Amino acid sequence: MPTAIVTGQPVPGSSLENDLRSLGFDVRVAADAAEAETLLAAAPAGDRVALVDARFVGHEHALRLGLTDPRFPLSAIPGAVTAQPAARQVLTRAVARETSAGGGTALAVDSLADRIVTALGTDGCEVHRPELGSLVAAVPADPQARNEARQAVAAVDDEAVRLKSAVKSRDGFFTTFFISPYSRHLARWCARRGLTPNQVTTASLLTALIAAGCAATGTRGGFVAAGVLLIASFVLDCTDGQLARYALQYSTLGAWLDATFDRAKEYAYYAGLALGAARGGDDVWALALGAMVLQTCRHVVDFSFNEANHDATANTSPTAALSDKLDSVGWTVWVRRMIVLPIGERWAMIAVLTAATTPRITFSVLLIGCACAATYTTAGRVLRSLTRKARRTDRAARALADLADSGPLTDALRRVARRGLPGLAVPALALLGGVAVVACSALAGYGSVLPVIGALVYVLTSAVAVARPLKGALDWLVPPFFRAAEYGTVLALAGKAGVNGALPAAFGLVAAVAYHHYDTVYRIRGDAGAPPAWLVRAIGGHEGRTLLVTVLAAVLTASQFTVALTVLAVAVALVVLVESIRFWVAAHREGAPAVHDEGEPA
Repeated sequence: MPTAIVTGQPVPGSSLENDLRSLGFDVRVAADAAEAETLLAAAPAGDRVALVDARFVGHEHALRLGLTDPRFPLSAIPGAVTAQPAARQVLTRAVARETSAGGGTALAVDSLADRIVTALGTDGCEVHRPELGSLVAAVPADPQARNEARQAVAAVDDEAVRLKSAVKSRDGFFTTFFISPYSRHLARWCARRGLTPNQVTTASLLTALIAAGCAATGTRGGFVAAGVLLIASFVLDCTDGQLARYALQYSTLGAWLDATFDRAKEYAYYAGLALGAARGGDDVWALALGAMVLQTCRHVVDFSFNEANHDATANTSPTAALSDKLDSVGWTVWVRRMIVLPIGERWAMIAVLTAATTPRITFSVLLIGCACAATYTTAGRVLRSLTRKARRTDRAARALADLADSGPLTDALRRVARRGLPGLAVPALALLGGVAVVACSALAGYGSVLPVIGALVYVLTSAVAVARPLKGALDWLVPPFFRAAEYGTVLALAGKAGVNGALPAAFGLVAAVAYHHYDTVYRIRGDAGAPPAWLVRAIGGHEGRTLLVTVLAAVLTASQFTVALTVLAVAVALVVLVESIRFWVAAHREGAPAVHDEGEPA
């Protein structure tokens, strides 16, 4: 149980101790800094500890935000400071210095907790200070100030503030106006019944899988039910994040589940639609696979661009300044968010089209919409990159190299091409190699050796493209080009096979590989590093898998190729899933820092 040490003489009529107990703290009282130091040393080493001034006046939710958020080792609000086990040592040192400086026998007029925060800042420690908005957190110096603070507390409904803050500050139009107004109340309902965000995330996944099953029936009633259930799944998907913010229940495992389940739900629904269309005599597996390829490549563009620029120095761009200016105009904010077709708008469109039209129309509209969104976002980011003055860090180059997912063939060849290429030649060469292998696969007849030649060219160009650190203005395009080349080659060859089962097998293979690529992203975002090198070598890297698929298509019959794709999909899925689950469960058990994604809508 976490410990809260209340410092100073108790104030008659104060609800502070009761508020701390309601937040789960074991409350101890210290008359001065010396006693606070003693109680701090006696607190369980593996639990959170907090120092709170007895004169504190404020909302309970202000205390919750300041003292219970699991994402930050050190956190503070006026009159209170807290440390998780990882930061206990620095807090203990700061308290010891304060005691030895003369505060051991009687507390100074100012707050001990605030003096400790100042000392932590002097030591170079990063102390999180949550945005309180209209919430009150103060240490009044006299009775008049205390009365004023209490009146300010009474004037603000902290539960209303808490409920409002449960909604992500940056979200899409559909989510903001059609889902969040009631999903946040559902989040509160879940919190009051002891449900966790992970349980709601799992419920969202199960609902989406049932929706995919309904779509797979191929009946109009099934399609209508699928559309309704897909929206229900999205409501739960919003609820889990809002529950995490409402109850401050963040975790490494939860962030991973939320991110990966979103992709699993969407792609499983694509498969269900394709199966339903097949029952009606319409083969749309190529469209389903195309939608998955396009959506995954869009995400890789997002991830690569953000990783390349989020810690860049001298990071200025007139294009970015114009974008920020447009975001200050109300109506342009919503138009710009809708243009990129975020998950809310995308799922609403899919649900409505599923219920009212056919799977072919649904996928066609989805592909057109995603293609337009991808063109808009990528063009804007290219323009920003070309007009930006920025120095990219070694960490960014390492992240892009990890996102590239290069295997043993590239590792062997780039030793030969050690000097690499200058400037814009790097993404240009990556694009050229990808176009070569996809074009050869799409234009040649099944069984031709031409795709193998294209794949060999792709292996060589890929090695040269990553021969030196990816720090160029447009080097963030290299991982998306690699993803498009690999996935596009599988799609083209499976389509050329022309036998039943080839495209579903290709869908399964791309889904397995895409999971590996998403897993890489979430490890990097969580500062956990890339997947282990043995895993990347075991599944061949992007260039090894691309070459292998082209060779299989050249030497096997169409039926044998379908079996080979299925076997490869199962093998890759098993290896990456087992390693991924092992890693994230271990990270959760070992107390990895809790994270929660508040970034762009997926």
